Amino acid sequence: MIDQITDLVTYPVPCGILENQTYKVRVRKEYGEWQQQFVYSVPVDMHNVRETSMVAFDFHGTVEIEVMMLGGNLEQVEIRPSSLEIDFRHEGNKVCFKLDRPAKLSLEANGDRFSNLHLFANELEKDVPDLHGQETVNLQPGNHRSVDLLERLQALKEGREERTGKAFEVLYFGAGLHVLDDPQLYVASGTIVYLAAGAVVAGSIVCSHVEDVIIRGRGLLYMREFEKMTYYRGVEIEFSRNITVEGITLVDPPHYSIFLGKSEHVTIRNFKSFSSRGWCDGIDMMSCSDISIEDVFLRTSDDCIAIYGRRWAYEGDTTNITVKNSVLWADVAHPIMIGAHGDYERNGDMIRNIVFENIDILEHHEPQDGYWGCMTINAGDKNTVSDVLFRNIRVEQFELGRLIDIRVFHNPKYNPAPGNRVENIRFENVSFNGLCDNPSIIEGFDEKRIVDGIQFVNLRINGEQAHDADTANLIIVKHAERIHFS
Repeated sequence: MIDQITDLVTYPVPCGILENQTYKVRVRKEYGEWQQQFVYSVPVDMHNVRETSMVAFDFHGTVEIEVMMLGGNLEQVEIRPSSLEIDFRHEGNKVCFKLDRPAKLSLEANGDRFSNLHLFANELEKDVPDLHGQETVNLQPGNHRSVDLLERLQALKEGREERTGKAFEVLYFGAGLHVLDDPQLYVASGTIVYLAAGAVVAGSIVCSHVEDVIIRGRGLLYMREFEKMTYYRGVEIEFSRNITVEGITLVDPPHYSIFLGKSEHVTIRNFKSFSSRGWCDGIDMMSCSDISIEDVFLRTSDDCIAIYGRRWAYEGDTTNITVKNSVLWADVAHPIMIGAHGDYERNGDMIRNIVFENIDILEHHEPQDGYWGCMTINAGDKNTVSDVLFRNIRVEQFELGRLIDIRVFHNPKYNPAPGNRVENIRFENVSFNGLCDNPSIIEGFDEKRIVDGIQFVNLRINGEQAHDADTANLIIVKHAERIHFS
């Protein structure tokens, strides 16, 4: 519902979707009328699957938010990321605070960060597709066969008088529950797939050998009813270019949230995802180039973001990857993983020109010590990883792992061959506030396969600047050269 005076958009209550009863949430424009929010139940953490809460709305200006804990006593409250410094008022079982800009928050009660409330306060949508436009297939809630949807789009294209430039046809999922009988919806070039606020689409969206596709909206891709052992991804992009994924939320995919294979010029913006099963990474890419990821929130049961070279049918280097202004929460494995897979049958791949900037890492929990590292570069499969920048990264207290892991390594479970080299890596304005018994590590493989050129600029541990390996809680094992602190 849109209030034109207050610039506040709340979403229609979805049908057939689990509601979480842990919190009651209301929102209003400053001094306006309160609006009740639907609290989604979203599963997380494969090692201890539990239901958490999620609410979302759009706004411009200043809004007031009221959160009430239902049952039990609310004795202590934390709102993260801590870097946002959200000022709140705590009275009894109620918490009130204001927002004057978009934010992705975790509200945690009584020290329990894992049964938390996720709150996504989005900016107002722009350029919403015309529901009644001549180029729009308007879908009502119900069951849909993917092949029928493609046939309707094709008929729309054929019936248009002309198509100039990069005009788009629109597949418009309106508010309500949409079930894809064919679990994967293959999208044609020149299509906008729009999930309106309140739309819940039970299925996967695939872009294969296409270009000029936009997947956007405020709706949900909802996959928690899918079979446990299937490998459907939330969004799959392969051998494609000029693809945008924006605004949607994904709940409980059986495999990766977004998969990128041999694709280029892909933009992912304001995407939110939750997963609770094995190999449920967030955004993974193989042999891709010119990828922009911005303003995402990923809470995943495997790596949040993984950047690789060759794997499966996808061949080639991976270059020019930017991830910024985002929040990463790895209930399992790494928040950031670079370099493990490549073309081991030939001479490996180049994985280079990668930037992570303005990132909050809220959790890292991995019981296997071979998979530790909030910021990890593990070059395997004859790969060379070079020119990587971590700038303005804030890591909060995590359960189990280590802060930094940079290695040329060989993991026989996943790598037929060791990597080649890691070089020219810069950590700038990186901070960790917390305790960690496991030191960071830098290690080459042998005298030829080394780590060379690691620079730490203003690395801070609990507010203190690290000026050498000891104060950084870092072990430089062997075959590593030119490690500098400034």
